Amino acid sequence: MSGSFCRLPAALRLLGGPRPLGFFVRPLSQAGAGGGEGGAPSSASKEAVERLVRAHPVVVFMKGSPAQPQCGFSNAVVQILRLHGVSDYRAHDVLQDPDLRQGIKNYSNWPTIPQVFLNGEFVGGCDILLQMHQSGDLVEELKKLGIRSALLDSEKDHGKK
Repeated sequence: MSGSFCRLPAALRLLGGPRPLGFFVRPLSQAGAGGGEGGAPSSASKEAVERLVRAHPVVVFMKGSPAQPQCGFSNAVVQILRLHGVSDYRAHDVLQDPDLRQGIKNYSNWPTIPQVFLNGEFVGGCDILLQMHQSGDLVEELKKLGIRSALLDSEKDHGKK
């Protein structure tokens, strides 16, 4: 892995816990997805995962929940989204559903968790989201989704002082 949680800016590491509103977490087996043709329903079928990634403009597959991330990389993704004021997103806890954990890796062809999808498109994991945050690309991608980054407001407020 090319990056680490230790490389996060100090301000990002020191932020408090995420806002408990707006996100949604439930195992895929309860998401109404499944149903392979001619066999038992598979909670991690390509179609089921496809429905999940397209169900909301911002979708995160992570270890734990936004309120209680279970790994530093998942926590970093939650904190980056929080910095940008993104509180309305879907989060899926892969620790609650082993089929989903493998299914999302197969779907994206990406071996690690967390995984972030914007408008149904795979963006990457923690390292990629952090790079997008640092370069300003995340502000632009959120804008395409109709989400105004809170960082734009904080920069404007900072310029007034």
